[in-house]
Parts: sequence; structure tokens; C-alpha cells
Amino acid sequence: MNESTGRRSRGRARAAAAALCLLAGALSAAAGGSPAAALTPPVSLTADDLSTWQTNGIVWSMAATDDGVVYAGGTFSTVRPPDAPAGTSEQPAVNFAAFDAATGAPTGCRLSFTQSTGTATVRALTLSPDGETLYAGGQFASVNGVGVSNIAAIDTASCTPRTNFKLAVSATVRALAVTDDTVYLGGDFNSVAGQTRNKFAAVTTAAALKPWKANTDEVGRAVQVTPDGQHVVIGGDFFTVNGTTSHALAVVNATTGALDKSYPGFIPDTSTVQDLTADATKFYTANEGTGGGVFDGRIAVDLATFQQVWRDTCLGATQAILVHSGVLYSGSHAHDCASMGEFPDQPRKHLLAQSVDDPKLLPWFPDTNDGIGEPVGPRAMAQTDRGGHHYLWVGGEFTTVNSSPQQGLTRFADGPDTGAPWVPNVSVSTVAPGKVDVNWQTSFDTDDGELTYRIYKDGASTPVYTTTGYSVFWDRPQLRWTDTGVAPGETHTYRISASDGTNTSAKSPAVTATVAAKAESYPARVLSDGANLYWRYDEGTSTFAADTSTGKDNGFLRNTPSYRQTPAAVSGPSTAIGFNGSTQYGYSNRTHNQTSKFSVETWIKTKTTRGGKIIGFGSNTMEPSGKYDKHVYMLNNGRLTFGTHNTGGQTVSTPGAYNDGAWHHVVATQGSGGMALYVDGQLRASNARYTKNETYTGYWRVGGDNLATWPNRPASDFFAGQIDETAVYPTALTAAQVSAHYALRTGG
Repeated sequence: MNESTGRRSRGRARAAAAALCLLAGALSAAAGGSPAAALTPPVSLTADDLSTWQTNGIVWSMAATDDGVVYAGGTFSTVRPPDAPAGTSEQPAVNFAAFDAATGAPTGCRLSFTQSTGTATVRALTLSPDGETLYAGGQFASVNGVGVSNIAAIDTASCTPRTNFKLAVSATVRALAVTDDTVYLGGDFNSVAGQTRNKFAAVTTAAALKPWKANTDEVGRAVQVTPDGQHVVIGGDFFTVNGTTSHALAVVNATTGALDKSYPGFIPDTSTVQDLTADATKFYTANEGTGGGVFDGRIAVDLATFQQVWRDTCLGATQAILVHSGVLYSGSHAHDCASMGEFPDQPRKHLLAQSVDDPKLLPWFPDTNDGIGEPVGPRAMAQTDRGGHHYLWVGGEFTTVNSSPQQGLTRFADGPDTGAPWVPNVSVSTVAPGKVDVNWQTSFDTDDGELTYRIYKDGASTPVYTTTGYSVFWDRPQLRWTDTGVAPGETHTYRISASDGTNTSAKSPAVTATVAAKAESYPARVLSDGANLYWRYDEGTSTFAADTSTGKDNGFLRNTPSYRQTPAAVSGPSTAIGFNGSTQYGYSNRTHNQTSKFSVETWIKTKTTRGGKIIGFGSNTMEPSGKYDKHVYMLNNGRLTFGTHNTGGQTVSTPGAYNDGAWHHVVATQGSGGMALYVDGQLRASNARYTKNETYTGYWRVGGDNLATWPNRPASDFFAGQIDETAVYPTALTAAQVSAHYALRTGG
């Protein structure tokens, strides 16, 4: 159980956050732009990790005093300074250490938790309401040589075991909660003080067993006393409480242990509750699942009714949760939050934040790695104030924090915010005469969603345009400013910076545009025919594929494809892009719930004999898609197949091959007239019966994605060759439109 947030002083944290917001507003206003706060409320902690001592093993539990001491327990034997490699500058710390919250350095409190055989470990820490006693649970037989049995009470003033707290617990203690007169414990045990207590028990602060009984059939992992002291929330692996069905979660009477609220079917049988915490109105669960149909996210439950307020459905087991200033912070290894409209399946994220009133993820994204052990990253959290700042401490299995070496422990504070946003990716185009479109991919800042952008023209020090935009790491929408203060034939350069109100990125590299005197024929026709995604691939070395259409659905380019390939597919100043056929691809920023009526269009140039997906629709971005269709792929022999899914695969294929090293125009359409595949302006394959496809939320992908189970699956799912002028339409283009596009390849 995390230290109760109810008795934490938040005044200083709120004051610090308010000061940061005021400073951010003042800086932005001075620059002539819309204000962006250094931290996006209600987030009040920066994502900048602070210099902190490390452990050489796993931190399983944490607690913090009101005056700024943080205790960490787990399975480790030493601590070492920040930046010290493992095995250097180490100090003994046998499964326990105490730290100054503000400096991150050890205090003088040293305790050794040991047992004669096997590996000792500290799995639970909590403080008495007056802060005078630290209770520790786990698997251990002595503390500094004083004999105990899996639970101990430590006098915090002297940092010594209390000899008047002796209690025999038959197995590991994994959870603790304490009031003025009662200590509640949960774990693996079936006996406490020689009497039967299955997985949960209550004792007095003098270690006398209470008659309280909340017996469960499986392990207890979390205990939380409600703020009114009348109830105890318990969590774990169990399926029954006092003989009544209630899986993983229950609310029991604080005096008797009698069941006050059961939760049959509330949490899947494949999932458990790993942690609990509460604020004044709700309690929250951290959940972990194994196998299919699991629930891995967080749940908020109303304390008045014990009914669910909200739940998030991110996948990636949640291990630790903590509430601070209206935000629920969590440690997990979340990898798929698509069911919540957030990021799809991708590499794990380990630290998240959400409002206590809403499961939507907030822009706070520090990160760790999985680390050692299982591995799952963070395992415990604690918070306290010290020296005018509020600190969030995180412990666990990780060995890196924000991509730098740091083992077992890290911490964050309410300021100062020192991390600048990423430098914007910028592209310019002159499709229309007498105008320059300046497009950019919104940046990313680990603790702010609303950023301020300033555009600088021709080397000037004063911006010509300022605006704000919201972005998170999986959703970085394209913004656009059109410069009309130009004349045909002129050449201009543009640079953009991003600011969180306190920190400003470097200006982007200068991009240059020569103002067009007349509209380019090919892109003008693509736009007039209604493309709502149009990537021309004219960028340099960036992750950005600018969308020339009004849809502004920019692409993310992965793993550094070959930029600015010439000659391009169509005449004019445009360039193409090259993919390597193994790792490189692009995907759209926006999700789409695609309907049965659509067209995809692109140009290809290749000599590959391994095939690959050229363009398609898929459910994932940074992982192979689990759902995928509406695609055109090349077979090993160079023939093209267009496929959609409707209860089964529907495909049409060209009779000829197109891996001859020349540019080819490829258009695939589906609508009420069925499926059609055009190459070089001519219909090459069709089926009028195939009028429908599978509807699901997904992304447009170019250059590669899953092709498993599709006919004549090529040797590679990724396309090796050049691609240019990719467009997607919400309609089925006609044969005349397709032919007209092809005819404009040389300017028309």
C-alpha cells in the first residue's frame, strides 16, 4: 500500500506549480505569443528525474515521512551514488535504505533485514499516523540482529527495531496499513500469532492479534484504510473473502473484517490487484493480468457508494499508484492503450498520469526500462515535501531512467522544469502560386502538452507568426502557416522553435522555398479530386512526412528512410523517398475508422524480388498490426495484389509485374462498384462483388506492415524501393480521374 495521501501537505506544491504557471505566462506574453504553461495542469510534477542514489537490486516498497525522509525496502544489498556504475562506490544496505527526499542521498538510518536461509526481502513499508513508527513486512527473520518473524516495527527517531512489537507471521507479508491503534497486514500467510488468519490480519500497535477476520483463499497484495477509518479495502489474487465470492478486490469492516462490498466479476479472473491508494472521495486500484482477456489498468471507485467511477483499459500490468494534487500517478509497463483512444501497441511506457476524475492520460511521460527481475519496471511510489518542494519517489526493477543509467530508485519534483521540447520538424511547399505553406510536426515535451511555436523568416530574430498546439508522444498533429507576403520567384527560409513557457527548443534547421509562379499540375489535381492525406516526401532528414492536403494528417517516418531521392515520380521540385525493405516505413498520425468507400494512390519504383507491402491500413503504428487490410502489396515476382477483408480476404491481382526499376502509378479503389486496381492509368484487375471491407480503428501505413495469412505472402512484409506522391481519398476515384492523374506525371 502506498503512504496515504490524505495527510500530506500540498500547499507548498500548489504554490510552486502556480508560480511556474505564472512565470510561463509572463515569458510567453513577453515573446508576443499565446501562453503555454511549463506544466500542463493538473500535472504539477516535472518529468525531469533528479540525481538520486541507486540500489543494486529491486525496490519493492517505499514510505515517506512528512518531514522529508524516504524509506525504501526490497531485495538488494548495497546503495551507490548517482552515475556510479554497478559494483563501484557501494555502501552496505541490506534490503533497506533511508534517504533525504531533497538530496537523494542516504541518511544515517541503516537497518539490515536478513534471514538464515534463503533470500530475505522487504515487501511492504508504512508509517504510523504520527510518523514515529515505521512498519516493515516481507520475508525476513531479523532486523539488525533482533529476531522478528516477517514483520517489524522501527522507531524512526532512533532507527532501531522496537523490541515491544513481536509478532509471528507464518509467511511473507506483502501489504501494510496502519491507523492510530491498528496494523492491517496482507500476504501469503495462514497463521498470525499462532492463530488462523488466511492472507489478511489485524493487530494492535502493541502486536496483539485482533479478532478481525477477512480470510481469503489466495494471496493478499494490498491494504488501504478508507479516510473515515470505517472500512478497509483489500486487494490481491483471491476469489473469495470470508467464503463469499469476490475476486481480487473487496471492502470489509475495519472493526470486524465482515464483508461490506464484494466484487464478483468486477475484475477478470485472469487479473489481480497489486496496489491500492485513496484520496478524500475515491479509492484506486492497480491491476495486473496474465493471459487473454486481462485487465491491466487502473480503476477509480467512489468511497460513498463503493461503485466504479471510471476505469482505464491500458494493457501492461500496473504495479504502483499514488495520488497527488488531483492526479493519479502510476508505474506499469503500459504498451497498448488503444482501447482508450490513446496509443496503440508499441514499446512499453512505465510512468503515466491521469486525472482522478478521468482516465484520459495526461502529458507526463518520464520513463524507465523494464530492468531486472520479472521485469516490469516500477514497483513502488512514495511522496513527501522537503525544502519548499514536493517530491515523488519511484522504486522498482529498472536500470535506466529517461534513457540514462539509474538503478532501482528515481525521483521527481514540482520544479524547476528544465527539459525543453523537441526541435520541430519542418517542411515547406509552394503548390499554390504566390504562397508558401510552412508545415510542421508538433513537438513533444515530457511534461507539457500545450506548446508555443514561433516561426522565423529569412534569419530574423523576431517571429513572423506565433501559435500554440497540443501534442503527446503518440499524437503529434501537423500545423500549418501560409506565408502570403511573398512574390513569385522569391526564395525564403523558415525556422521554428517550440516552447513550454519556461524552456525553448533550438530553432529548427532552415528550410528554403522558391515561390511558385503557377500551380503545379499534378498536386493541384490530387487536391481538387479530394485527397484528405497527401504525402509528397519532400522533407530532409526528419521523422516527418508533411500532408499537403487540407486534412493535415502528417506521417511519421520510422528508422531513417532515404530522403530526397531523385528523379521523382512527377515533374517539378518534388523528391521521393526510399525504403530498405526490412525496417523502414511510415504511418499516419491520425487514427481513422475507415469506411468501405476509399482510394489509395502512390507511385513506386523498385527492382526487388522479395515483394512487400506498399500501402495499407493497420491497427498499429510501431508494432506489426493485428488487424490489417485495404492494402496493396507486391509479390516476389513483381505482380501487385490489392486486398480488403470482409469475413475473409478479398483480393485482385495484376497479370503483369512492376519490379522493372521504372516509376509506376498505382491506384486501388473500393466502393459501391467493387474493387479496382489501376497501374499506369489503366485498369489491371477488378471485382465488382467486393463492395465492403472490415471497419476498425487504424492508421494508414506506407512501406511495410503485417501480411500474415494473405495470399502469396511475399518474402518480406516491407517494400524495398522508392515511393512518391502518396494520397488517400474518402471516395472511389473514377477511371477517368485515375487516367488524368497519370497523364500529369510530366506536368500535363
